[in-house]
Amino acid sequence: MNFLELVHTRQSVRRYSAKPVENELVLKCLEAARLAPSASNSQPWRFIIVDEPGLRQKVAQATITQNLINSFSLRAPVIIVIVVEKPKLLTQFAGWLKKREFEWTDLGITAEHICLQATELGLGTCMIGWFNEPKIIQLLNIPSNKRIGLVITMGYPAENYLLRKKIRKKIETLVSYNKW
Repeated sequence: MNFLELVHTRQSVRRYSAKPVENELVLKCLEAARLAPSASNSQPWRFIIVDEPGLRQKVAQATITQNLINSFSLRAPVIIVIVVEKPKLLTQFAGWLKKREFEWTDLGITAEHICLQATELGLGTCMIGWFNEPKIIQLLNIPSNKRIGLVITMGYPAENYLLRKKIRKKIETLVSYNKW
């Protein structure tokens, strides 16, 4: 599969089969994430693989809203929690000068590396940005001064899960040359 085919195939999966995900495949996804670029090569991330069934269910429960958004996470065989680390001092200083937090951009890049690698391996993923951060921090013994950037569910898509047609804005509405 070439890169554009991979990008067309990658989607947020919200129905998983009960088939366990082999640890070697999870580690391949994390290797792709480890190799992601970051400002000043800070690599401001740490990954927590949650695959122990009881704990996984508790973490999944912490992603579900009152109206049951994200309830699909209960059926994901693997959950990856990405913890944001402080970037290198140079990057922190540059971020202060430019009023940007480069580590959050870096986190998005590494998360997409996980999802693209998973897609190539036949796995499905979904990035979740809405979760009970204090609860997950407590469940996973994450130091209280840390932040969770994203939670990613992972598993084999359910057998009847169809590849959806991507609906995106037309390129002409997104691109201009040399001026706004």
